[in-house]
Amino acid sequence: MDAREDALIRSLLNTEPELRRYYEEHTQLKQRLQELRQKSFLTEEEEIEEKTIQKQKLAGKDRMMEILARRKQQAA
Repeated sequence: MDAREDALIRSLLNTEPELRRYYEEHTQLKQRLQELRQKSFLTEEEEIEEKTIQKQKLAGKDRMMEILARRKQQAA
């Protein structure tokens, strides 16, 4: 997500509850992923968790982009 998209998302958080939910989830997943990546060794369970988090983050980002696209269409 680039800085422009992030700024747009932040500006809509108060008016778009669905977007806020995905953004908060994305932020939490990003933090957990950073925690895992700071470890020098991951257990098998942690490796699975890392892959799962990556997939969840991507799916959440896709949903946020869909919401932004809808908003842009409505504004046009």
